Amino acid sequence: MGEASGRAPVAKLGIGLVALATAGLLLAVIERYGFFGDELYFLAAGRRLDVSYADQGPLVPAIARLMDLIAPGSLFAVRLPSVLASAGIVLLAGLLAREFGGTRGAQTLSALAAASSLFLLSQGHLLATATIDSVLWVLITWLLVRWVRTRVDWLLFAAGCVTALDMQVKWLIPAFWICVALAVLVCGPRRMLINPMLLTGAFLVGVSMVPSLVWQAGHGWPQLAMSEIIGADEAAARGPLLFTPEALKLAGVLGVPLLCYGVWRLFRAERLRPYRFLAPAAILLFVFFVIASGRPYYVVGMFPVLAAAGSAELLRDKVYPLGRWAIGVLAVVAVWSSVVLLPWRPAAEIEPVHGPEDAAEKLTLNGQFGWQDLMNSTANAYHRLTPEERKSAVLVTDSYTRAAAFDEFGAQHGLPAVYSPGRGFGYFGPPPDSAKTVLYIGGTEPALRAACNRVEPLGKSESRLGLPGETTDVPIWRCAELREPWSKLWPDLMTL
Repeated sequence: MGEASGRAPVAKLGIGLVALATAGLLLAVIERYGFFGDELYFLAAGRRLDVSYADQGPLVPAIARLMDLIAPGSLFAVRLPSVLASAGIVLLAGLLAREFGGTRGAQTLSALAAASSLFLLSQGHLLATATIDSVLWVLITWLLVRWVRTRVDWLLFAAGCVTALDMQVKWLIPAFWICVALAVLVCGPRRMLINPMLLTGAFLVGVSMVPSLVWQAGHGWPQLAMSEIIGADEAAARGPLLFTPEALKLAGVLGVPLLCYGVWRLFRAERLRPYRFLAPAAILLFVFFVIASGRPYYVVGMFPVLAAAGSAELLRDKVYPLGRWAIGVLAVVAVWSSVVLLPWRPAAEIEPVHGPEDAAEKLTLNGQFGWQDLMNSTANAYHRLTPEERKSAVLVTDSYTRAAAFDEFGAQHGLPAVYSPGRGFGYFGPPPDSAKTVLYIGGTEPALRAACNRVEPLGKSESRLGLPGETTDVPIWRCAELREPWSKLWPDLMTL
């Protein structure tokens, strides 16, 4: 015990340096390009704070609103919480290896695996629900692992508190708890499930969800409908066979072997027997999201605890020289990838998107471009309206992220208020019935004629970089002579 205690400050320093380096790298690229579409949507939702939304909880919009109030219009401020969350994932990954009895090298290796994960490298500098959700998952796993080691019961209550917070981001964490409960019933420690502090935490989760559930019930349970839509899209685009390889790819070159080794050692190592439930829980979680046609990143919150177990066991066991060389090579590749895979390229060197499949691969990168070109094209079309038309004109667009862009930048270009029936933006309300002229951005003429008797093309938004159909190759229409008032048209126009 004395040796372990003496090494603890040095070990914490090691993983702290990895977390600090991760934050530094992410901060270096935090303002490299522009806002991603979802970030603009978080800002728009934050200006209309509510207890729930059609497609997410209120926490991320609240974070976006807070940072925008501190530094209005600052990309750096909006993204800073995600960078801090990413550094938190790295720090917790190292601390998890410490809970498993890992050496100083094992803790650093675990932290490095988290820092070099493809998920963190692609999402860590963007404000995203997945990043905030993931750090809360990792914190919950750390609290559970620490409880197993120390049996300090307040840790279980803390896990309940973090779960309550996470439910305000996404509704994914219940799947984690169901899988953990089933695994604990089989592998132990079964006392966890009847611990009064865990049950108190579960009660807190239930109470905290009442406002959100009331909102969802009052709006026809759109989050459940969104889950069905996402499942159908994922099943069509990827299918169950590709879920696991796509998910593991997000763990990175160092994370994949470590988490696989961690699962194996959790089943086999006697010293890890108290934590054995983590392995079947992870497998069950994979199975659950495969069946539910979830997105691959839904499971990344489980990767650090598995990789931490693998790191602790790998550097504790007798490793042959070839194995040590392999670990060293992977660590070097991980460090290299952590630097090289970040978005350093100037915008002039980035290839534009060619076709839908290319857009899917370049979504995160190219989704940060084209907003100002969209603003300029729309402003040009708007000023082609007569002065009388402009008095009662509004913007309407079929894309919730495009609407959020106009909400953020439109006033700078003299544009009127924007509305959208798409996704959560549709629940922000329809245009006023007094709006007689509509500048519609996107859509098709036949679809628009269902709402307007007069439809006239006014131009098109083009941008070298951006996403086709989102910021480039977007038609702009003048719509007039509405067939019905907006208040009656809107429910039929709304889509998730």
